[in-house]
Amino acid sequence: MTTAPDIRVGSELPPLRVESISRATLALFAGASGDHNPIHLDVDVAKSAGLDDVFCHGMLSMAYLGRLLTGWVPQERIRSCRVRFASITPVHGQPTCTGTVVSLDHDVATVELTVTLEDGTITLTGDAVIDVRNGPGP
Repeated sequence: MTTAPDIRVGSELPPLRVESISRATLALFAGASGDHNPIHLDVDVAKSAGLDDVFCHGMLSMAYLGRLLTGWVPQERIRSCRVRFASITPVHGQPTCTGTVVSLDHDVATVELTVTLEDGTITLTGDAVIDVRNGPGP
């Protein structure tokens, strides 16, 4: 099998635009992940740390990147995913996850990943290695 002809260096994944992250989303993610750090849930704790308000779990942004990737290819075709946290996502932030194919070696694509807020702040960067032998999609 060969790589689908529509995947090439520069190909962009369909962006994932996330709705405004609410306090309820943070509480639900804390329960699902087991990360109950009060900096993500308690305004008083956040203010005592010099912040205006609580902020999102970094792993929540990673989860959204996972959704971006699995919206493009089935999960079993993701070979690796690495990220670097660059900035916090405030409560009520609206992240957009994007990916661009930056290299293609036979049936393996390397995708550069970014999570960006509506004001242009980049909160997370990374890359993923994807098996693309059958092209994108399930």
